[in-house]
Amino acid sequence: MVTIRIKNLRLRTYIGFNEEEMEKRQDVVVNVRFSYKADEAAETDDVKYAVNYRTITKEIIALVEDGRFKLLERLAADVLELVMDNPLIASAEVEVDKPHALRFSDSVSAAVRADRLGDGHA
Repeated sequence: MVTIRIKNLRLRTYIGFNEEEMEKRQDVVVNVRFSYKADEAAETDDVKYAVNYRTITKEIIALVEDGRFKLLERLAADVLELVMDNPLIASAEVEVDKPHALRFSDSVSAAVRADRLGDGHA
C-alpha cells in the first residue's frame, strides 16, 4: 500500500449558515490522505496503474469552489465521497479547516475517514 497526501489545498467557498457567510466566500483548507495498492505502479513505473492525484485534486477544487455548504461536516463528507468514488482507493481521510472561524483560534476543522469493506463498499 502507498499513501498519497494532498496537503493544504487552499480554496474559497460559501460555508456557514449565517446570512453574511451565505453571501461571501470564505477560505477553507483541505487536506486529503488516501491509500491504495500500488505494487504494479511501483514495479512498472507506469501511470496507468496509479491513482491520478492531479485529477482528484481538480475534482475537489471544482466541488468546493462551486458548492455551498452550511456545515464543515458536510463539506468534509462530500470531499471524502468524491475521493472514495475511485475504486482503487482502499482508505481515505479528509480534514477541512475553516481559518479564523472562532475568535482566538487559528481554525476549526472537521475530519472524516472511510475504509473499504470486503464487499467493495466504503
